[in-house]
Amino acid sequence: MKGRFHYYEGYSMKEVTFPERVMYELGIKTLIVSNAAGGMNPEFHIGDIMVITDHINFFPEHPLHGPNFPTGPRFPDMHEPYDSDLIALADKIAEEKGIRLVHGVYVGVQGPTFETPAEYRMYRILGGDTVGMSTVPEVIVAKHCGMKTFGLSIITDLGGFDMPVEVSHEEVQEAANNAQPIMTELISEMIKRI
Repeated sequence: MKGRFHYYEGYSMKEVTFPERVMYELGIKTLIVSNAAGGMNPEFHIGDIMVITDHINFFPEHPLHGPNFPTGPRFPDMHEPYDSDLIALADKIAEEKGIRLVHGVYVGVQGPTFETPAEYRMYRILGGDTVGMSTVPEVIVAKHCGMKTFGLSIITDLGGFDMPVEVSHEEVQEAANNAQPIMTELISEMIKRI
C-alpha cells in the first residue's frame, strides 16, 4: 500500500482497518507497517529508525468494537503484537548493513494535533518511546486475523524535554523523507529473507 487512512481524517475504525481485512482475505500472512512518529526517549535522534516492540492504544474507538469478525476470537491475545522473530531478523540485517536501529514502545493517539509538552511527558511516564496517529488499529486487526506483524517508526521530531520544540508538518515530512531510503533497504532485505 502507499499511504493509509487515518482516524483523524474522519474515517471510522472499520474504514481505517479495511485494508488489513482485504489483505487477510487475499491470504497475506505478514504485515509490515511504518510511520512517522515523535520521539520522547532522550536516547533518540531525529532520523532514527525505531523497531516497534509494543504499543499503547490511546485511540478513543477500538478497531474491534462491535460484532466480532469471524477472522479471530472475540478477545484476541496481544502479548506479542510485534513478532519477535521478525524483530530479530531486522536486528540481524541492521547489524550486517551498519544501520542504526533503536527499539521502543509506540503510543497511538487520535490526532490531528501534535502533542503538548505535558502530553509528551505523560506518554513517556506511561512507557512510550514514540507517539503517532496511526499503526495501532491496523496492527490490532492484523493480529485478530492471525497475521504476523512488524513495525518501524521514523523519529521525525522530539518532544517532552526541558526545552519545548516547535513542530511543523513540513519538518516531519523532511525527516521521514531523509530516513526512507535506509528503511526501504532494511525492509527490502527482510522481505527477501522471510
